[in-house]
Amino acid sequence: MCAIEYYYTYEDYLNWEGDWELIYGHPLSIAPAPVINHQILMVSLSSQFYLELEDCEKCQVLAEEDWKISDDTVVKPDVVVVCGNKNDKHISKTPEIVVEIISPSTAKRDEKVKFEIYEKEKVKYYILVYPDDKKAKIYKLNGNKFEKEGDFFDEVYEFENIPCEVSLDFKRVFKKV
Repeated sequence: MCAIEYYYTYEDYLNWEGDWELIYGHPLSIAPAPVINHQILMVSLSSQFYLELEDCEKCQVLAEEDWKISDDTVVKPDVVVVCGNKNDKHISKTPEIVVEIISPSTAKRDEKVKFEIYEKEKVKYYILVYPDDKKAKIYKLNGNKFEKEGDFFDEVYEFENIPCEVSLDFKRVFKKV
């Protein structure tokens, strides 16, 4: 007996019900509604980025928005900062900053699969947030590879080489978790 392998495209993805990601033609279901701490962190991160970039005409802060990387790869990061995106249906330009909030059901995908995708797509900063540890790992693109900037618990991090000045205060990020 032979296993049947399916390959899907963005056009297929647009017709699916529920929350999905499409990675290299393979559909991956997004976990059920995130726990409260996940939502608190998403709001906290989005709010801080929004307030920092409120007067920046070049950059947007988006949460859980489709990023169409190619016809067979569509991801839905938790939070992004994208500058110069001209598409109003989905993210079509590589974000400057991508944040994924880690849960047990998404850890492997976020730490390995998406890490490699974001690195390949040249995201300048990739932030993995661990709610249970109240910790964030920041990776910065150096050439073609992510290099770890460090683990952050209550420090302020200043992002460089972004069209508008932006920073994150991790003490505030984790305040209500």
